[in-house]
Amino acid sequence: MTLNHPQRQRELEKLIQKLGLSPQDPIDWQLLDLALIHPSFSSEMNYDRLEFVGDAVLRMAAAEYLDERYPDSKVGELASIRSLLVSDRMLAKIADNYGLERYLLLSPGAAGDRNGRQSRLADALEATLGALYLSTHSLDLVRPWLDEHFKELAEQIRCDPALQNYKDALQELTQSRYQMLPEYRVRETSTVHADPQRFQAEVWFQGTRRGYGQGRTKKAAEQAAARMAFVEMQQAQALPS
Repeated sequence: MTLNHPQRQRELEKLIQKLGLSPQDPIDWQLLDLALIHPSFSSEMNYDRLEFVGDAVLRMAAAEYLDERYPDSKVGELASIRSLLVSDRMLAKIADNYGLERYLLLSPGAAGDRNGRQSRLADALEATLGALYLSTHSLDLVRPWLDEHFKELAEQIRCDPALQNYKDALQELTQSRYQMLPEYRVRETSTVHADPQRFQAEVWFQGTRRGYGQGRTKKAAEQAAARMAFVEMQQAQALPS
């Protein structure tokens, strides 16, 4: 079913074509339109619920892709890569590739909020994924174009260890699931600057030590501790209750 507003319909068809899809695909145009309405534009009809669905869709699509692409990789490594693939920074980058912002309906005040642009684009992209998923109740309209971004970004992450920021990944995990931040405790155990174990770090969360690491710098030690904590908490989350 097409929209009642021909101009908006044409705009959304252009977006669909940018994604490499066809206007003849089984797209629920009402949902796609809703996915691109910011809460500042309408407090009642906006993308909030579709963003909720799209968040799960995004993680499932990323998990399927990584499982297929890297069958020999450990779960902890795949989880850390996925956490970066689904981060607001990466999502905003993907959204920018398609000029998603020009299709987003929002208030003038929100449009002028440059600090909120990244999260705004990430939310809109997730909502778009939610709309496309609900159009077919499958990933048929999602993975054909999203996989290409996963491929590029995942290879960048694997080739550049600096991108594997476990502190950011752990913070995103604890904030999204528990609305709390981890605590780092670092101490210097050597005055030799070249000592690879000069600093020792612990990461604590909810009164429990979740990770431990060593490094030549405070940052390296914290990253090592964060990696241990992140992998442990991801694996614990995946275990059946």
